[in-house]
This record gives sequence, structure tokens and C-alpha cells, in this order.
Amino acid sequence: MSDDSRWVSTPSAHLDAVLAETAGLVALLRGADLATPVPSCPGWTLLDLVRHTGSVQRWFSVLLRQRVQVPPRSREVELRLPAHEDGYAEWLTASSAEAAAAFADTDPDAPMWAWGADQHARFWVRRMLFETLVHHVDVQLALGQRPVIDPGLAVDGVDEFLVNLPFAASFAPMTAHLRGDDETIRFRCTDRDVGWLVWLRPDGFAVERLTEAGEGTGAVAAVGAAVHGAAADLLLLLYGRLDRTSDAFETSGDDDLLLRWFANSAF
Repeated sequence: MSDDSRWVSTPSAHLDAVLAETAGLVALLRGADLATPVPSCPGWTLLDLVRHTGSVQRWFSVLLRQRVQVPPRSREVELRLPAHEDGYAEWLTASSAEAAAAFADTDPDAPMWAWGADQHARFWVRRMLFETLVHHVDVQLALGQRPVIDPGLAVDGVDEFLVNLPFAASFAPMTAHLRGDDETIRFRCTDRDVGWLVWLRPDGFAVERLTEAGEGTGAVAAVGAAVHGAAADLLLLLYGRLDRTSDAFETSGDDDLLLRWFANSAF
């Protein structure tokens, strides 16, 4: 994983990190029982998680190769699943290699349909990275390990989650309930000079990235609730892998507002 002091959010960095996160996940699989439950993905085993992660990587690869311009009608893709469970580690490695090859052949600035904010090919490799990273974390948790996430990478992940969440209603329908009368929630990284302000408006919600220098503005001063924590912990919080009541976070303001956010922002 990259040194956070050098982390820059670029398509090439995202691709390198996809490969690194996949390699870390694969290393954990070797010798593990694939029937092991994954508590952070209720009802899943390690085998289910590996199939899902590799399937997503292969589906994104198809989208990139086709340079899709409209929402696909199907997520069907040739998975070439291994005949035996002991082949899944290699299969997942091959999935990430297939994704890397597809992206290497694609201009990251090429216009493409994407379900999120960025309608370019680069959206898909950034999305693939955090999909893979979170499931790497799931495997670590399932095997009793403590995840360690590069802070710079985690900031990128928090930003990717929040910026795209307003566009996720097609598969995260509860986000339709994230409305309000200009109520605001601030998320701030205690180990980085960055934060995000979320506005809940009558017609939906919007997100703005902030720096500490901007905390004196009227909009920020009027926050209804706030959550402060290290970047890696905030990333896991947003993905439901940590609870806001954890000692990792300092919360303030309207607790009902925070309850509403976390009850309806599942990705």
C-alpha cells in the first residue's frame, strides 16, 4: 500500500492500489477456510466474498472495454469460475489482472456512462479500488486481524463515497430519505486537514469538501451534527464496518440527525 505522504488521487494510483489490495486479500485466502463467515457481510462466507469481489472486477472490465455510454441492461459477465475452491485465490488474482489490462487500454479521461458523479472511464477504476479495499478489510475482520489503511488513501475513499452517494439511489434506495430543511452534517478527519459538509435539503442532499481553513464560514459554523475521527476510521464508519458509538469517534450536535444519516446511507 502506498505511503500516505505521497498518495495522490490519480487513475494510475487507483489502479496500482487495486492490484495491491487484491494481492493482500489473496494472501489472506491462502490456507484460510472459505466457509468462514464474514461478520461484516451478514450471510456471506469468504467464498461468497471472493466471488463477489472478482465478479465486480470482471464486470467493470467489460464496461471499460465496451466504453459504455448508457446504463447496461445486464450485469451478466463470463466469470470463468474455478472448478475447485483451492483455485479461487488465483482466480481473484486473474480478475484484477483482467481489470488492469482493460484500464491500461482505456484513456482515463474518455467519456463513459457511470452511475456516479464522474462520467469518465477513471470513475470505474476509483470505484473498483474502494470496492476491493473494503472487502479486503472484511476478510481481515473475518480472520481476526485489525485493518490498517493508509490515511491518504482513506481520505480519497471517504471523498469517493460521499461524492457518489447522491447518485446511488438505484441500488441504495434508502438514500431517498436523506432529505431535510437544510440540515447539515460535518465529517472531519482528525489526522488530515480535510472534512466534508453534507446538506440535507428538501429535494435531496449535496456534499462539499472542506479544509480546516474553511471552518470559520457561516455554513460550517451552522452544522447540525458532526463526526470527527481518523481518516481510516471514517472510511470504515461510512461503509458500516465501524459504529459511530465507537471510541474512535467524537460526535456532537443532533443525534437524531446522525441516526437518520446512518440508517439511510448504506452503500
